Amino acid sequence: MSFETAVASTQQYTDNVRYLLQQNGSKLRKAVTEGSYTGKAAKAVEQIGAVEAEDRTTRHDDTPLISTPHDARWVFPIDSRWADLIDDEDKLRQLAKLDSPYAENGARALGRKIDQRIIDAFFGDARTGENGTDVTPFPSDDSQSVLASVGATGGLNLDKLRAAKKILMANEVDIDSDPLYVAITAEQHDNLLSVTQATSLDFNTKPVLVDGRITSFMGFQFVHTEKLALAGGDRRCPCWARSGMHLGVWSDITTRITERPDKNHATQVFVTGTFGATRTEEKKVVEILCTES
Repeated sequence: MSFETAVASTQQYTDNVRYLLQQNGSKLRKAVTEGSYTGKAAKAVEQIGAVEAEDRTTRHDDTPLISTPHDARWVFPIDSRWADLIDDEDKLRQLAKLDSPYAENGARALGRKIDQRIIDAFFGDARTGENGTDVTPFPSDDSQSVLASVGATGGLNLDKLRAAKKILMANEVDIDSDPLYVAITAEQHDNLLSVTQATSLDFNTKPVLVDGRITSFMGFQFVHTEKLALAGGDRRCPCWARSGMHLGVWSDITTRITERPDKNHATQVFVTGTFGATRTEEKKVVEILCTES
């Protein structure tokens, strides 16, 4: 039961509700592929490996049979929920109706859970194999990482973005049709503001800096989130092709507002959702390590 509704009472001389600073729902969902599923697990991607064609050198020779490699990536559902109660006595003391604001606040919390699922999947273990029982970790040999030492500073800079794009292109990622993203915190965005090539029209065909914010540069779209993890003193900023990450949805964000007879007929605001995320292919995800001062 909520014990905080008194702060929204009529003594505050306001008839609207203001949300305290928070991430407003999911920011990463739009930057990954998505599928709807049922059951205890789901095969998100059926992977077919690359093959090589053989040249024909003689007439009437046997047809070559070239085995096609197969693998799969799996997603597993995790249930998330949020609920709070609004007493009848609270309703009498409020100028604002709280049912909808509570529901909106709960939906924002579930949206942030979606982002956490995706962030955990960037560099976490992926479940693979015929039944999803095999484990494929993110490469530990730095083949998919841009180290903090790259460039003149330890923060996000032009050299690191170049290095990340080089890795993706060398891996044959189709950058013409597969959108590229980089997740950054406010610290990395501030790093970019000091990169002349990112802010000057001398290096860009259209303005990159709009209202003091950089949303795209060098073919990358930047997604701001403060939920990225630290490794030592370095922020682990993921850089990925959209097809390299997948969100599985068993039940999308759902809100129910009901009466609870067992709680003195208080109004319960209940928000729930079931999601899972996975990396679909290691070569489509790059880790950019950025030292923060």
